[in-house]
Amino acid sequence: MCAAPVEITRSNEPDGLVTEEERETRVNLAALYRLTAHYGMDDKTSTHISARVPGTDDQFLLNPQGRLFHQMKASDLIKINMAGEILSDTPHTVIRAGYVIHSAVLGARPDVDCVIHTHTTAGMAVSALKCGLLPVNQKSMKYVASMAYHDYEGFATDLDERERLVADLGTENWLILRNHGLLVCGPSMWTAFSWMHSLESACRVQVAAMNTGSELTLPSQEVIDHAADQANRPRDHLTPPAEWQSHLDMLDAQDPSFRD
Repeated sequence: MCAAPVEITRSNEPDGLVTEEERETRVNLAALYRLTAHYGMDDKTSTHISARVPGTDDQFLLNPQGRLFHQMKASDLIKINMAGEILSDTPHTVIRAGYVIHSAVLGARPDVDCVIHTHTTAGMAVSALKCGLLPVNQKSMKYVASMAYHDYEGFATDLDERERLVADLGTENWLILRNHGLLVCGPSMWTAFSWMHSLESACRVQVAAMNTGSELTLPSQEVIDHAADQANRPRDHLTPPAEWQSHLDMLDAQDPSFRD
């Protein structure tokens, strides 16, 4: 845990080419940033959401350092590779911890196209509880049986933490970073967002229930397992659902500049 912090570098020949597929990914990712702010899951500029660049296995898009989530535009997003080399022609850089966490997950999981990391009050509160996430409400049933945990190691700026983080994540799609926050990864942006929104709701309900000081009622393990099977039944995660289009319509009505 004594490795030097990672250094972000810049390509000598920045890639100015943006394919139609990448353009679409940029628009959806900018929308995802704004939705995260809309639902109160942002932390000013301190967290990050990434999306794999279509047609590549070693490049992804990440937020520029200093840009608030509700301000994010498609053109703001920075293209970076797994080696930490910025490929976009931009004066901006990325948050080092964002690069470390997101390169770790995307590099180890070819089945993942989007990673969301948050520092919400409820998520950080649950991450500090020894019991972790509990099956106290219906939303938590999807996650509790297969929740992965990663112990706190300090600010995630050391490359050697990537190996331990992905080992703790394994093949799961949700991870609680102890004393830190929440992480969700998925095969698409709309799926990852849906999962994170639901996990955040589960954490908020748990914190609210525990705050009453009353004894919690927990279902049997048989019921928990049954509910998890119901919630995690196979679905089409690659086709945008109607709900995602409704979210885009909402953002367009509020401020369509996320498409710029």
